[in-house]
Amino acid sequence: MNKLRQQAVDIFMAGVKAADPFAAVQNALAEVTEPAQIIAVGKAARLMAKAALCRFKDVPCIVVTNYENAKPLDGAQVYAAGHPVPDQNGADAAQVVIKALNAAKGPVLALISGGGSALLPAPAGGITLTDKARVNELLLGAGLEITAMNLIRQQLSDLKGGGFLRHASPHSVTALILSDVIGDDLAAIASGPTVGPIGMASEAIELLKGAGIWDDVPATVRHHLENKGSAEPLPKARNILVGSNTQSVAAMAKAATDVHVIETAVEGDVADAAAFICDNVAMGVTVWGGETTVVLKGNGHGGRNQELALRIAQEAERRGWKDFVCLQGGSDGRDGPTNAAGGIVDQDTLGKIDDLTALLANNDSYAALSQAGDLLMTGATGTNVADLGVMIRRG
Repeated sequence: MNKLRQQAVDIFMAGVKAADPFAAVQNALAEVTEPAQIIAVGKAARLMAKAALCRFKDVPCIVVTNYENAKPLDGAQVYAAGHPVPDQNGADAAQVVIKALNAAKGPVLALISGGGSALLPAPAGGITLTDKARVNELLLGAGLEITAMNLIRQQLSDLKGGGFLRHASPHSVTALILSDVIGDDLAAIASGPTVGPIGMASEAIELLKGAGIWDDVPATVRHHLENKGSAEPLPKARNILVGSNTQSVAAMAKAATDVHVIETAVEGDVADAAAFICDNVAMGVTVWGGETTVVLKGNGHGGRNQELALRIAQEAERRGWKDFVCLQGGSDGRDGPTNAAGGIVDQDTLGKIDDLTALLANNDSYAALSQAGDLLMTGATGTNVADLGVMIRRG
């Protein structure tokens, strides 16, 4: 790896380090009284729980996280579950969580991080896990942004959209939340288990119709949404934000000199996002954060960060840039259903790929970056604050 590439990786990892869930929880625990039950859910759940158990050693603790981050933890029951598509292990873990909430003898400490939407499926009504998994697959391929996806997911769940609070009632809930959602809408992070729902069932229906997938979702889901009544008022909770994408971008900016920050979050379709990024890049180092979307049209292997990195390389070539390195990666170390965090591209990347147009048309960004030797491989980071990007441009 040449010097510029290593610099880009170092800057990216500074952003990841700023989202360290152990430190984030440790810093916030001064505001928390001893709970009767700890429940940690999300990609950062294990490290968040570890920090809490350092303070509250004898409090029962349940951890639900993704397979890559699931390791034994003294004092906790650790459950591994599927992400981004929910699986039976996650459904079983959700029932363990519900049982623990219902049996809690006092206040509950919730440790919430990104990924919780898929990791803790608790289907509502007559919906099955297979139905929810199908809806999730359709949502991931429809190009909807994360808040819209979570609005829909909340309406299909017994835990999301404040359901966690109903099961913990009458006991109070304090939630320490690590945000993977741009703008830090607490109702959208992990689909808001300790926060009121983002919207209503009628809005979920309109979003599914607008995305062109209403007729594709299972009949049980359509029936549930069309017949869902008004929810009872939620018990109150204390929700505390302990880390975010904005904080990680600020940390990246401090990791180099004369850094330009793209202040607007990078969102929307990856092709549009690539043009937006290149429009706002300065000579030297530029950093940004956000979370883009990809409309799946093929059956290839990849993720939004890998595809965005390739489209930035294309955009840079169109603009005649001759000397640059661009890193685009997921802070969790996993981009889509792959083992890569994203991509790290330069002026030579495109020349190493055979028929990139066909590969992108098939959403096969992983194969394209593999050909170029430009996959970003970090392994699971134990945290999740959405996506981070770095561009170093010299010419």
